[in-house]
Amino acid sequence: MKLIRTEDAEGQVLCHDITQIIPGVVKDAVFRKGHIVTKEDIPVLLSVGKEHLYVWEKKEGILHEDEAAEILRDICISEHMTATQPKEGKIEILADCEGLLKVNTEKLNAVNGLGELMIATVHGNFPVKKGDKIAATRIIPLIIEEEKMKQARKTAGEKPLLSILPFARYKTGIVTTGSEVFKGRIEDAFGPAIRAKLNEYGVEVLGQKIVDDKQEDIVAAIQEFLEDGAEMILCTGGMSVDPDDRTPGAIKALGAEIISYGAPVLPGAMFLLAYYAFAGKNVPVLGLPGCVMYAKRTIFDLVLPRVLAGEILKKED
Repeated sequence: MKLIRTEDAEGQVLCHDITQIIPGVVKDAVFRKGHIVTKEDIPVLLSVGKEHLYVWEKKEGILHEDEAAEILRDICISEHMTATQPKEGKIEILADCEGLLKVNTEKLNAVNGLGELMIATVHGNFPVKKGDKIAATRIIPLIIEEEKMKQARKTAGEKPLLSILPFARYKTGIVTTGSEVFKGRIEDAFGPAIRAKLNEYGVEVLGQKIVDDKQEDIVAAIQEFLEDGAEMILCTGGMSVDPDDRTPGAIKALGAEIISYGAPVLPGAMFLLAYYAFAGKNVPVLGLPGCVMYAKRTIFDLVLPRVLAGEILKKED
């Protein structure tokens, strides 16, 4: 920084906020750090008692915060995203469509670990909507060495740290198992809950089949939906280890590859994920435990957006 007379500040970059206080009217920054002073600004600066200013002294190999924020933006941004103009040294990145946000956490942590700079993001593997703020970039000081920013680029690598996978609108069939529902002893609560979840993503529901606790009936219901063009199957009920709960066995008997039966998530420990090869596609088959009926958010909310984004999940996921 260097100290100059305010009358000589035209074209200079402020190194600190300038606050204006009018009792009972305003107390706010009239000019922000990083502002480039114009001729018209000088009387305003003098009116708030600033006869001298600290301004940025441009040096070779040193970048202003706005320039550095743009480099961090470029490290992050990819298709289906837009970015704001630099403001007070910060750039925000927004989603340009509905989809699943993916974050390269390992490289993000490495870049943030360099110090004096930061990239903040929302969590990866979660759904985002068009217009959502998904990340922001800035450096901590007003200026930073150009070499540090080159190091950030190298650390991040060639691929952007962020990506958005747009959602597909899978046609879905719901198979509900349970003699108590099939025989009319209780009213089905799964259907409305599942439809509400799918509605959040605009998924088309082909229908719901309610079957008895018989393995062959469950398999037949799934196959009927597949023949009708279903691209995802949701099986509800019959997911526990009780002797009458036959859904996991039926999914296995169908010939689907079971990725995981059981998940380290509450609510949702009895969740099942499988894929069934049909008509040249890997059709996801999900076995949903009872918690999906009554809990606001469950394992289903973690898995569904990833399935709709076209990811083929492994047990490790």
